[in-house]
Amino acid sequence: MKVLRNSRHKSLVDLGNVSEYKECVSEILKHPNVKLMETFIQHSDVTTLNHCLNVSYKSFIICKRLHLDCRAGARGGLLHDFYLYDWHETKPKEGKHGFVHPRIALANANRHFKLNKREQDIIAKHMFPLTLKLPRYAESWVVTLVDKWIAIKEIIM
Repeated sequence: MKVLRNSRHKSLVDLGNVSEYKECVSEILKHPNVKLMETFIQHSDVTTLNHCLNVSYKSFIICKRLHLDCRAGARGGLLHDFYLYDWHETKPKEGKHGFVHPRIALANANRHFKLNKREQDIIAKHMFPLTLKLPRYAESWVVTLVDKWIAIKEIIM
């Protein structure tokens, strides 16, 4: 696997040789609304899709090493920011982006994909402690922590 260190517009990983991971997320990556995430900036100059790919892949690896549900980690990680708007420009009617985007992402994900309870919990709770909704599953904790780690890397690197 090739790590991309100098190109912030690209994902941190080259998914070319990661067949088990690709098998987990291929259905999601083909969806046109998921492809729309490439048009929104998440942190610095990293797109929402690339941010979610970074979180998804790292979560997959960690869940696999911990003998957790790596498929749920990969899928939940990929869909955790599936809110489909530019959060820098658009203000949600329901409240501040940081607080409401997990609900919006979960509603969008449930509309387009069949998710298990772990995947739903990952998406709904990934903003803990900001949202005060405690993650229920170990996989949810993994994605929550990886999301923060990746966001920091994307902002300062």
